[in-house]
Amino acid sequence: MAMASSSNKKKPKKNQTPESQFNYNLNFYSKSKDLHSAISLYDTAISQDTRLNQHSFNTLLYLCSVSLIDPSKKELALQCGFRIFDHMVSNGIKPNEASITAVARLAAAKGDGDYAFDLVKNVGAYNELPRLRTYDPALFCFCEKLEADKAYEVEEHMGSMGVGLEEGEIAALLKVSVESRNEKRVYGYLQKLRKMVRCVGGETAKVIENWFAVFEGSGVELDVDLMREAVSRNGGGWHGLGWIGKGKWVLKRGSVDVGGKCCCCGEQLVSVDIDDDETERFAASVAGLAMEREVKANFSEFQNWLEEHADYEAIVDGANIGLYQQNFAEGGFSISQLDAVVKDLYNQSGKKWPLIIMHNKRIRALLQNPSTRELIQEWIEKDVLYTTPQGSNDDWYWLYAAVKLRCLLVTNDEMRDHIFELLGSDFFIKWKERHQVRYTFVKGKLELQMPPLFSVVIQESENGSWHVPVAGNGNDSPQSWLCVSRPRACDALEEDSCMEGSKDSNDICCNSKLLSFGRPESLTSCKNKLQSQASFQESDNKITALTCKRKERSPSPSYLHVPRDQRHQ
Repeated sequence: MAMASSSNKKKPKKNQTPESQFNYNLNFYSKSKDLHSAISLYDTAISQDTRLNQHSFNTLLYLCSVSLIDPSKKELALQCGFRIFDHMVSNGIKPNEASITAVARLAAAKGDGDYAFDLVKNVGAYNELPRLRTYDPALFCFCEKLEADKAYEVEEHMGSMGVGLEEGEIAALLKVSVESRNEKRVYGYLQKLRKMVRCVGGETAKVIENWFAVFEGSGVELDVDLMREAVSRNGGGWHGLGWIGKGKWVLKRGSVDVGGKCCCCGEQLVSVDIDDDETERFAASVAGLAMEREVKANFSEFQNWLEEHADYEAIVDGANIGLYQQNFAEGGFSISQLDAVVKDLYNQSGKKWPLIIMHNKRIRALLQNPSTRELIQEWIEKDVLYTTPQGSNDDWYWLYAAVKLRCLLVTNDEMRDHIFELLGSDFFIKWKERHQVRYTFVKGKLELQMPPLFSVVIQESENGSWHVPVAGNGNDSPQSWLCVSRPRACDALEEDSCMEGSKDSNDICCNSKLLSFGRPESLTSCKNKLQSQASFQESDNKITALTCKRKERSPSPSYLHVPRDQRHQ
C-alpha cells in the first residue's frame, strides 16, 4: 500500500485497522492536495478489499473536483472521479449533497451540463436537499455554452426548491441573456440584481455595459403619471415597467455626490424603501407576533387607535432615549433628553408632533414627580404620548407604529434581540436603513443621525435611466457609479415641470443633513417636492416634510391609561 512519507506527518497509531489506516493517509493527501498519491492509495485499498465509508468517498470526490483547476491533474481527476462515484453507488453507499456537488463539478468540467443538472434533479432520491453550490456547475456550464433555455430551466428548478440566486449566478444568467439578445430576460435580471445586490462587482458591471452599448430596442413611451404611480407603489428607485424610450444609450462612469446627485447626468438618486406589499406583510407579521405574546385586546386597541391617528411622521422610543447614557450613580430616566428629541423633531418637521411610545408604569412615575408632571400632561393633551399597558413590551408597539404609518423611528435600539429575530424578514435591514433615526448627546447637545439621503443600490429612474453602484477593487478603492441614460430621456419630465428649478433642488438635498418624513422623495412630483422643500427650508438642519392638516382626534388611550386623579395634578 502506498504510504505518505513526510517529516511533518505524524506516525499512525499502532494496531490500526486497514480502514483507519486508509482514512489516516487519505486525509493527509487531501490536505496537501496530492491527487496522484490519493488515487494510488485508493487503487491499493480496492485491490485489498478495504471497506470504504461515505466520508472516504466524499474526500476522494472532493479532491478530484478541486484538482480540476490544475491542467496537469484535470484529466486524472475526470477519469478517476466518475469511477469513484460509480463505485460508491454500486457499493450501496448513499451519496449526500457534498457527493453530488463534487460529481456535478466534474461533469461541468467535461462540458456535460445535462449530467450535472440530472444529478441535482435526482438528489431527492437520496433524501438530500440541494444548495446553491449544487446547482452552480450545471448553471454555469449552460451559461458558458450559451444554452440559455437550459440555464433558465436550472434557475426555475432552484426557485422551486427555495434556493436563491447571488450575484455570480445572476451575472451569468444576465450574460447569457445579453449574448442571446433576450431583452425581457436582461431587464428581469437587472431587477434581480437591484433587489439582491447592493454594489455590483467589476465583471458584472462589464456585462451591463456590454448590453447597453449595443442595445437600441424601442421601449414604451414615457407615461409620467404611470411611472410615478409605479415608483410610489414599489418604494422608490424603480418602476419595473420595462424599457422606456428608444435610441442609443449614453454610458458613463462617474460618482454621486453626498446629496445623491449623479455627477454624470445630474439626476437625483433617492432613498429606496420596501414596497407596498412588503410593508403590509411586514406590519401584519409584527401585529401577528405581538398578539401572540401580548394581551390581544390591548394590542388590538392600539391598532384601532393608530388607524384614527395615522398622520404621525415620526415614532419615538421613549425608554431608549430617556435611559441613554444614564448608567451612573445619579442616573435615572432623563426626561430632558426625551424632550430635546421631541422638540427637535417638532421644529424640523413643519410643526408636527411625533408620537412617543412608553410603558404605563414609567409614565405614572413621571406624573408623580412635580418636576416632570407638567411636561407629561402637555404631551398627553397634544396626543404626543401613547402609554403601553402593564405587562406589555414597548418594542412591539413602536415597531408596529413605524411600519404601519411608514414613518421614521427614533431609537438607538439595534433591533437584534429575540423579538426581532422572530420576524425573519429579508427586507428588515432595508427597512431599518430607510426609517431608523439614531441620536447622540455630545456634551448635552442633541444630534439626530438621519437615514441616508439616497440608497447605494441599483436605481431605475422614472425616465427609464439606470444608475449602478460598482464596488472598488479593494478597501482603498473608491466606489464608482455606472450611469446609463438615453439622450433627451427627461423631455417628458421637463414638460411636466419636474426639472424646473433642479439646481435649487439639488442644492437643498446636498446641504440638508436630514431626510424627508414619510415615503421617499421620488414618490411625489419634482415640482411638489421643490415647493415642499422651499416651504420648510429654514436652515441647513431642517427636515423637508410633506405636511397635511392635523385631524380632529378622539380621546387617546394614552390619556385613559393615566389615573384620573393624576391627569391634572
